[in-house]
Amino acid sequence: MPVRISHFSLLIPDYDTALDFFRSIGFECREDTDLGNGKRWVRIAPPGAETEILLARAAEDRQSRSIGEQGGGRVWLFLETEDFARDYERLKAANVAFETPPRDEPYGRVVVWKDPWGNRWDLIEYARPDRSGTGD
Repeated sequence: MPVRISHFSLLIPDYDTALDFFRSIGFECREDTDLGNGKRWVRIAPPGAETEILLARAAEDRQSRSIGEQGGGRVWLFLETEDFARDYERLKAANVAFETPPRDEPYGRVVVWKDPWGNRWDLIEYARPDRSGTGD
């Protein structure tokens, strides 16, 4: 039985531009291996995170059309924080596009933002360590 999701791929138009962006918001590059023919194996993640993002440069028209649309217009990426104010300021300094002001929900503090390619993310600090929105 599988025990975890190790990584998932995120379509991007250019490796170096994507690396620059993700580093600007605090991610680390865990691997950048040249596979030849312009293809690279690039793994990124927030420091200490177990699950990684594999940056996948679009190699054909269908993939290029899907950049920023992998979630079908929904928020589909959730960046969890233990310090909302600090990481919100980091995102602001990186000039990300916020769709909403920060708000408090039963499950925690959240703000919706877009990466440079249009993917919709939540920055979220959960109200409870178990990530539930229920009360006591």
